Amino acid sequence: MKKNLLFPLLVLVALTSCKKDKAPAKDDDDEVPSEGTAFQKIQDSVYLYSKESYLWNTAIPTYGAFKPRNYDEGSDLATLQAEVDALSQFAIDPATNKAYEYNADAPGSSKYSFIDDGSTSGELGGQAGDFGFDVRYSVNDELYVKSVYLNSPADLAGLKRGYKIVSINSRTSLSPTDANITFLINALYGKNNIKLGLEKPDGTTFTADVNVGEYTINPVLAYKVITIEGKKIGYMVFDTFTAIENARPKIAQAFSLFSSSGVTDLVIDFRYNGGGYTNTAAYLCDLIVPAAKDNSLMYSYYFNENIQNAKCPIFNKKVFDNTLEAGDLKPTSEYAQVRFDKEGSLEVNKVVFIVTGSSASASELVINNLKPHVDVKIVGETSYGKPVGFYGTPFGKYELYIPQFETKNSVNEGGYYAGMEPGSSAYPGKYTFDDVTRDFGDENEWCLKQALTYIDRGSFLPDNELSKMRTASLRRSAASVREMGIKLNKPHFQGLILGKGELKK
Repeated sequence: MKKNLLFPLLVLVALTSCKKDKAPAKDDDDEVPSEGTAFQKIQDSVYLYSKESYLWNTAIPTYGAFKPRNYDEGSDLATLQAEVDALSQFAIDPATNKAYEYNADAPGSSKYSFIDDGSTSGELGGQAGDFGFDVRYSVNDELYVKSVYLNSPADLAGLKRGYKIVSINSRTSLSPTDANITFLINALYGKNNIKLGLEKPDGTTFTADVNVGEYTINPVLAYKVITIEGKKIGYMVFDTFTAIENARPKIAQAFSLFSSSGVTDLVIDFRYNGGGYTNTAAYLCDLIVPAAKDNSLMYSYYFNENIQNAKCPIFNKKVFDNTLEAGDLKPTSEYAQVRFDKEGSLEVNKVVFIVTGSSASASELVINNLKPHVDVKIVGETSYGKPVGFYGTPFGKYELYIPQFETKNSVNEGGYYAGMEPGSSAYPGKYTFDDVTRDFGDENEWCLKQALTYIDRGSFLPDNELSKMRTASLRRSAASVREMGIKLNKPHFQGLILGKGELKK
């Protein structure tokens, strides 16, 4: 899932004029060298832009203490990522005494910040060039297809969610070991064609040759109307917040059906949604929120002091064409606030969101935005935890993504760095396993079953009743299943990006 970003290459000549803030570490050599190779100047640019606009910028050391040109990991992209990783570890969250960007799966690397070769742009813009499917382990350590994009190479090869993968390129050892997960990531997210051995839910088997190919992403993987005890419930699987031009017609088609069918409640399936554009997230909120809340506050942006006070020449030039003035982006400013603009005629009573450890950023933003205004519950696993977002900034052929703002809803709630835990006091709902053996929309799939039960009864199934539906004993704890899902999802974008035209004066 990647994105179209609208910011031209930073003019490196201007970087040496960037104002230096006080920092926790100093060095005798804090002047940015005027000489150097083109790549060294990109290294300097990454540092200087972060020092100016990173959400927790005051924790970043001075240039001389950090020494951005000292990083060398062989390839240029790996070197820049090492620099970004290092920059991400200085700001400490007092709630955990660890970095805000602490990554439990890879300590020392960033949880949110990254730099890439521009591939993020294409995917969030609605274009992809890969196999078009993803995988996940079941609670019984078996590997399944978890999702397939419409008209992708995988779709054309006959893959469906709920198909068990028994072999990849003749390899049948696919249990969830670290070595096998590395093999899976290399095989499934590389550019070499693959041969899959698959088993359908009815037990029949077949092989599929899947080639890398280009296709247009449809972020709505499935939608339908489910009737239970006379209640009309709209169900939509939304996989990524692509650019509004790509996503709007697909979302609108689903909600048109919901409105014409008399839907009174919703289940929005975000279980693999890693985020995307903020304006696409706001559009979905506008479709769901009651009409009575039109023009009320949806959420606010919180930038660092540099940006709030317009002491950010690089950011100001590249994002605002030097029009940003002090106070424009304070949280109470109209430019830093997003208000509901009701779309459509749908009025709903209850909304249940399905989430996993792969649900991040824009999907969490939607949940947080709607909580004060609608009966919201969440079902599934604890979400990823990313209440921050960024602008994508080009540096030569690379694009940098660093947290530059935090969001809070209309009652000042946010800060879900540890994720949204279903069934907790902050996020009422039910912690439930993702039943990857069943297709989207199967009313006996564990997450959907719990969501529908709540809408019907106002309460959830007890764990012992749900366990009767399972066909085998569980081999993994809930935390372990979530951790494996996050590891397999690593190649995918997880983030929150300001959409085109937002926050412009």
